[in-house]
Amino acid sequence: MAITYELISEEQISIVKDLCNELMVYQKSLATIRPELFDGMSFETRMVPSVKNAKANQIIAAMDGDEAVGYVYSNVSPKEVYSNEFAVFFDMESVKGNDVGCLSQFYIKEGYRSMGIGSVLYEKSQEWLDSFNDVHDQFIYVSNGNDAALNFYQSKGFKISHQILDGFITVLRNT
Repeated sequence: MAITYELISEEQISIVKDLCNELMVYQKSLATIRPELFDGMSFETRMVPSVKNAKANQIIAAMDGDEAVGYVYSNVSPKEVYSNEFAVFFDMESVKGNDVGCLSQFYIKEGYRSMGIGSVLYEKSQEWLDSFNDVHDQFIYVSNGNDAALNFYQSKGFKISHQILDGFITVLRNT
């Protein structure tokens, strides 16, 4: 098995549609706080609007031949995007500048985990986010119950900032 990594254009995002929908099911399966919130979350309601609202997007798919087996979606967006009817994701005054970087979605299919794919995807995401000199604040949002993801991001240097929606999401921030 030779995993390759492909940069996916915004026009090609349907390549990761099934993985995005699997991510929502996976997050719901782990959630102990308000798992029903995932019922309305899908590729069409999460990824597509996020891509449209962002100033810049990067989607990288881990490919096993012609099959997408993992992906990371990162974006740079105006900080105001993170204050909406769903939640206020962070204290706007604490952000330096007008834009924030976000590792927004990250998923690897079962059977492909613990093979280093996640580390490669994470590093590619961070390299891209770090390339924006005017973006000082980066966030990652981890759904409740996903302790493996929380531990992974903390091992990469992100710190827990706070929780939102009564613990439904843990907000991590770069230091």
